[in-house]
Amino acid sequence: MNQQQPIAILIAALGGEGGGVLAEWLVELAVRAGHPAQATSIPGVAQRTGATTYYVEIHPQTLAALDGRVPVLSLAPVPGCVDLMVASELLEAVRAIQNGFVSRERSLLLTSSQRTLTTFEKIALGDGRFDSARLLAVAAANSLQLAAFEVEATAREAGTVPSAVLFGAIAASGVLPFARTSFEEVIRASGRGVEASLRGFALGFERCRAAIGAAPAPTITPEPDLVALGHTRVVDFQDAAYGELYRQRIERLRAAELLADPQAKHGGALAREGGRFLALWMAFDDVVRVADLKSRASRFARVRAEAGAQPGDLLRIADHFKPGVAELAGVLPPTLAQRLLSWESSRRNAQRWRGGRAPLAVPLKLRADCISGFLALRLLASLRWLRRRGQRYADEQALIERWLAAVEDAATREWQPAFELALCARLIKGYGTTNERAKENLRHIIDHLANKDADAIHQAREAALADEGGRALDQALRQAGVAPRPLKPVPVRWLKREGRTS
Repeated sequence: MNQQQPIAILIAALGGEGGGVLAEWLVELAVRAGHPAQATSIPGVAQRTGATTYYVEIHPQTLAALDGRVPVLSLAPVPGCVDLMVASELLEAVRAIQNGFVSRERSLLLTSSQRTLTTFEKIALGDGRFDSARLLAVAAANSLQLAAFEVEATAREAGTVPSAVLFGAIAASGVLPFARTSFEEVIRASGRGVEASLRGFALGFERCRAAIGAAPAPTITPEPDLVALGHTRVVDFQDAAYGELYRQRIERLRAAELLADPQAKHGGALAREGGRFLALWMAFDDVVRVADLKSRASRFARVRAEAGAQPGDLLRIADHFKPGVAELAGVLPPTLAQRLLSWESSRRNAQRWRGGRAPLAVPLKLRADCISGFLALRLLASLRWLRRRGQRYADEQALIERWLAAVEDAATREWQPAFELALCARLIKGYGTTNERAKENLRHIIDHLANKDADAIHQAREAALADEGGRALDQALRQAGVAPRPLKPVPVRWLKREGRTS
């Protein structure tokens, strides 16, 4: 370490993680030891498009050693001149690398290996997540040393916030010339949440020591495990018989793949990927599923942990629902469901739709933490037996069988088109109008592209995932030489102009 240059520390933290407190602790640590120090911050952007960054400079020499000289500390980091980069989230670490702050010659990168999805990842119609294994590989290749571990999980384990865990990790990194006891004294002097912060500090210290220099290892789940996970999900959704139906469908996918790829040149990708999306599809979201998940003991424990509630604290949990007619009809037998849907499309409700008003829905607010609200959730969850008799269940199973038949038929010709059709199951997601639109897109692809080449199916699927409005899908269909989706009527909504002047 150059004794004439300040130690540069850049921190990237998300809201509520205590990044400001961490920066203050670092300055307090240095000042207590007689070292010049300074911290500045730049606020991040809301809605998870960027973290708040904190820049700390600590001079390695004490004021006494400087003998009256006062170092000039910088207000902002300089690319390539950061000694310690601290990120509470993995993508933020890679963003710092992209911005040039982390260097292979100088920077120790201390980051969480966990992800908090960005807004753009969440709104993607397909799987918009960045590959964590690739992010870790980039972090390791572009830093002098990498220490990556699960910061958020460690903080939950200790019952504290990530700042305390990161403070312990910084102490373990060896970048700062201060003893561990000096770090702990700063926490004690803060006077708030001391015991929990010290627990987090200790865990962060240990896990950083273990992580320094460790190579990131991407995790790949083998096919049998994926099938087992899918089976568990499906059984949890309905019952053992439904799980057996899932296994039978997996065997159909495997048989189709064996027919198209008898030498297993593609490593079982068709059955693996098809089975993965099949499990998600079979465990579709309906009012029964939502009520079941919201009334589980694991959910209450998770909410208490996320809220930081201590034993004896009162915690209120209010769940807001707004089921529409289609959601209610979905759990009814077909005859009753058709009557309800026919009523919704009656003249009176048609006029409501043409007037541009929102579809009929029942807004509900249930207090899951009180007896009446909890019992209402459990009552809805107990209707699992009714699901098999419902219209939604029948519709989902019919479309699944239609998709499976298309995959099997394509497999009699060639593996690649069958594989692309198997991947089309990923189109099914969401609930309400989003789910219906996804199923309409899948039906159109099966009806018009199942006999086309693999590239046409691939382009149509990716277009459907890229554009919720469907324009990209219609263009891909035209390029494949098939008819675009039929147009749907959309009401024209007239709005009165406010504040009009003559």
